[in-house]
Amino acid sequence: MCRVDELRQAVLAHNDRGASDLRAELAARGVIAVNLLSSPGSGKTALLEAELRLAGERGVSVAALTADLATDNDATRLARAGAPVKQILTDGLCHLEAAMLRRQLAGWLPAKTRLLFVENVGNLVCPASYDLGESLRVALASVTEGEDKPLKYPSAFGLANLVVVTKIDLAEAVEFDEGAFLANVRQVNPGVEVLFTSARTGRGVGDLLTRAVAVLDGAAVHTPVMARHAADGHGHVHGPPGSESEDESAHGHRHAHPHEPGQAHVHVHEGVRAHVHTHGIDPRPVPVRESS
Repeated sequence: MCRVDELRQAVLAHNDRGASDLRAELAARGVIAVNLLSSPGSGKTALLEAELRLAGERGVSVAALTADLATDNDATRLARAGAPVKQILTDGLCHLEAAMLRRQLAGWLPAKTRLLFVENVGNLVCPASYDLGESLRVALASVTEGEDKPLKYPSAFGLANLVVVTKIDLAEAVEFDEGAFLANVRQVNPGVEVLFTSARTGRGVGDLLTRAVAVLDGAAVHTPVMARHAADGHGHVHGPPGSESEDESAHGHRHAHPHEPGQAHVHVHEGVRAHVHTHGIDPRPVPVRESS
């Protein structure tokens, strides 16, 4: 068992280094990545499509990379918003890794992109352990999934910089208890902002984009307590400008490494100051099969 844990640590440490490098490369280009984590069927594709369409209307240069085990259905849907979209087929792998993301971005990411939305594989377990070089990590849950979702998946929600509730138009029909959900979120991630959205009615659409643009423009992201505690246990925290880290000015980003059964290093990341530009976009999806 110790050997297995050591191998997990080594794999995730290698991913951490690659994620840090990728984050620096994106920052040098004036780009930040937004990592979207949720269960299958949470409605994140529908919400992301609406956010991408609104980004075009607001003149925000965005692109999206979406991952799934099979089919390019999500990329086809997202491309309807008019943004550059690329599909990764993971062939059964339950999460994205930093090296995979870097390979897919090479030679594809449009030069004027400022926001890169990454729709991770529908899974709240494996993806929570992998830093992708993002500057904003978002955990999503639909009202149909139950109020206890944050307690069932504490790493996914406990390490999020932002939480989004989807399908809020169905709340009454499924007797969703908003107060109970918020209490459960606070239990694993005190102080994190929770957005309520409905891609069908338009409620809250644009709020995610607004928060992402704010980070792009240098706003500090929420630092989860879980991340701070884990970092304290490792003896080092690197915080973004405006965060609560003591050594933020020296490093400019926060690393946190929680350890749960079957998991290891997870990072919560910095906001990067940049500017928003507009550009012509190619709406065609590009499916790519990723080999591990």
